[in-house]
Amino acid sequence: MTRLPLLLCVLLLTAGCQRTDTAEERPNIVFIFTDDHTARALSAYGSVVNETPHLDRIAQEGMRFDQCLVTNSICAPSRAVILTGKHSHLNGQLTNGQLFDGTQQTFPKLLQAAGYQTSIIGKWHLRSAPTGFDHWQVLRGQGPYYNPLFLTAGDTLRIEGYTTDIITDLALEWLEHGRDTARPFMLMYQHKAPHRQWHPGPDHYRLYEDRDIPEPPTLFDDYANRASPAADQGMMIARHLNINDLKLQAPGSMNEAQAAAWEEVYAPRNEAFHEADLEGDDLTRWKYQRYVKEYLRTVAGVDDNVGRLLDYLESSGLADNTVVIYSSDQGWYLGEHGWYDKRWMYEESLVTPLLVRWPGKITPGSTSDAMVSNLDFAATFLDLAGVDVPVDMQGRSLKPLFTGETPEDWRTSHYYHYYEYPSVHCVERHYGVRTSTHKLIHYYNRDEWELFDLTRDPMELRSVYDDPAYQDQVAALKEELQRLRVQYQVPEDERPTGPCIPDNRGVNTAAN
Repeated sequence: MTRLPLLLCVLLLTAGCQRTDTAEERPNIVFIFTDDHTARALSAYGSVVNETPHLDRIAQEGMRFDQCLVTNSICAPSRAVILTGKHSHLNGQLTNGQLFDGTQQTFPKLLQAAGYQTSIIGKWHLRSAPTGFDHWQVLRGQGPYYNPLFLTAGDTLRIEGYTTDIITDLALEWLEHGRDTARPFMLMYQHKAPHRQWHPGPDHYRLYEDRDIPEPPTLFDDYANRASPAADQGMMIARHLNINDLKLQAPGSMNEAQAAAWEEVYAPRNEAFHEADLEGDDLTRWKYQRYVKEYLRTVAGVDDNVGRLLDYLESSGLADNTVVIYSSDQGWYLGEHGWYDKRWMYEESLVTPLLVRWPGKITPGSTSDAMVSNLDFAATFLDLAGVDVPVDMQGRSLKPLFTGETPEDWRTSHYYHYYEYPSVHCVERHYGVRTSTHKLIHYYNRDEWELFDLTRDPMELRSVYDDPAYQDQVAALKEELQRLRVQYQVPEDERPTGPCIPDNRGVNTAAN
């Protein structure tokens, strides 16, 4: 294999540096992406709350990554990191509210330049129109769970039905009839589910109806022994779920027939709830069960539809030369610390699932405990396609890990930075460093710190930042944190901040 000279490669960063692999040698890439799917709700990761047999197929026939960490645990910033291979401060997407700059270098553009046909179908959530795609059909904004409106390059299209099913229908249609069969392809197949407000499809209305979902041991966390932001948030199951979250009324996006079907199942449940007249911990437990079952029902819809896609790849003969990658934009709280939502550097929202199947290359049923990140996805897609990774991308290709070869200089620490404050849920801005054994977090607007010993305290219930026995660890992690901030060119966050006072929906009332 020949390569372009390094100097020319640097000069051609915006166009990508294509290696001379032939199209026959380059695999297709299917990137399956969900919104807010915690690894704790995936049976491939040992879930105790649900089963995901079709997603598990990817792990059983490929590799499961046990330490895939996000750089900024919120939807739009995570998607921007994946597209660009750069941290939020460099790609410009610090928060959900900003407009993604689609003129910048992204991996789909580089794949296009290398001869790949690129397509994205499903959730986009970056406000600007997709760029770098030969074909796109994306939900407008968050999109509803029923009867969604899709944006395309030339028109808008409203489709009747359940959104998870429709996204799969569109993806299968493109694979069967829309792509150029003479070219390798990269398909981003991206679901809304299981994003809030967790409306399942009719096939799953009664799933888990006759069982209780196990409660996490920290459901009634009192936030003692930690920095003050842990207690000041607005994302508690006990206080901040609203009537739509709890399915005390039907989703507004339904048509008449859909609403009638929903009412048949949910009206008796809601009547029984009102008659029970619960309060205190009993009410919190009821809210937990209602919330988590709805969440898991939407996950079941995704799992069934991933099965449809995997079956198509097999029946069409595409499976053998297609890398299938499954991930989510971040983790999620299923009652841990009494919470729903994400945002924190704590483990439940920091860790995201990553499953990869590559027939003939990845050993079936293998696992990796290497510390990887969504920052690495862009470089990985390019490397799989035989395209040199631009030097300004900050992640590394995971391709060596797929074949069981961990480079000696692979990362042993991870940098995280959350910016969206003051905003919904009132989670303070913070950055930090995580190693395999410890985590240091700095809430920099309050100048408060936390240190967690992940070996002794995996649930992160007691900060040992002020413990004299950990001062050497504090000093070493602060040094590592500063090294990473220099490596990733992180500027000081000098944006103004303000008060954030959550109401009973988690919304910031101080902004009104």
